[in-house]
Amino acid sequence: MFSRLKEDVACVFARDPAAQTWIEVITTYPGVHAVVVHRLSHWCWQAGFRWLARFIAYLSRWWTGIEIHPGAVIGRRLFIDHGMGVVIGETAVIGDDCTLYHGVTLGGTTWQKGKRHPTLHNGVVIGAGAKVLGPIDIGDGARVGSNSVVLKPVPAGVTVVGIPAHIIGEQKAPPPEPTSSNRPVNFNAYGASADMPDPVAVAINRMIDHINALDQQIETMQKAMNEAGISCKNPPICTLDGCEIKDAYRTLP
Repeated sequence: MFSRLKEDVACVFARDPAAQTWIEVITTYPGVHAVVVHRLSHWCWQAGFRWLARFIAYLSRWWTGIEIHPGAVIGRRLFIDHGMGVVIGETAVIGDDCTLYHGVTLGGTTWQKGKRHPTLHNGVVIGAGAKVLGPIDIGDGARVGSNSVVLKPVPAGVTVVGIPAHIIGEQKAPPPEPTSSNRPVNFNAYGASADMPDPVAVAINRMIDHINALDQQIETMQKAMNEAGISCKNPPICTLDGCEIKDAYRTLP
């Protein structure tokens, strides 16, 4: 028990530069409190004391603002930063060295019994406000950007953002989380990195490049047809002139 608590506190120092002392972490970090209390409620749940397990989880929710169903399976060194509004469903499974920020939901998308919540593998980071819904797998070392909505499985070592979430880049999955105060390797707070590409900007740039290539091809075709004696005039171009849009065919007031 005390060794697990020591790991829980150590992982806070590894992932939160605001942490100052062990006493501060133990007494003022609701994410640590929620994980410790969940171990008790989960033990009661597995032992068949279902009402007691739910009542303990209810008290933890009132105390910490974090709702973890006692049936959820949580690995070692889970860090819930800030924590307010985090919801973890009954059949959710969380691996080792994962990080969740405030407002994260690991939810289900069906009323049917059975596995209906996500499975987070080792080293996953879920940014603030993200929703991971359904019985899907989030691979080792994956990153989910803040406010994303994940509805499909995520491969290991990639970053996903958006609604619905889509892959924007790949990176090597990080090694196992250290249990000392050393900073973890390849850790991206909130599932974001400084070199994260903008998928919309990338798509627009590709469209512009494609349009430029088409313009060059049309210009080459026009030149060849004129040289062959076939008159080929330039196509009409729409222009914006004050409040009027004019082209070779019409004038709109």
